[in-house]
Amino acid sequence: MTAYTATVTVRLKHGVLDPEAETTRRALERLGFDLADLRSADRFEIDLDAADAEAASERAAEMADRLLANPTIHDYDVSVETAE
Repeated sequence: MTAYTATVTVRLKHGVLDPEAETTRRALERLGFDLADLRSADRFEIDLDAADAEAASERAAEMADRLLANPTIHDYDVSVETAE
């Protein structure tokens, strides 16, 4: 087994209201920043042992499917790196 760090980034799907991002976008604009759009996201870093990077990615995706993301309103991305 090898130690890996899986990063799961969970975002609201396009079209789903994101009040946190909207409030932050308005505040940034009041501070003089010009932006086209802003989205909020949650990021989870998971340390785990797996046979290979593909197995680690599959386990992290299963975690996202079962708990970390709501498939009705969220999309997610998984990336895996060997832990240092």
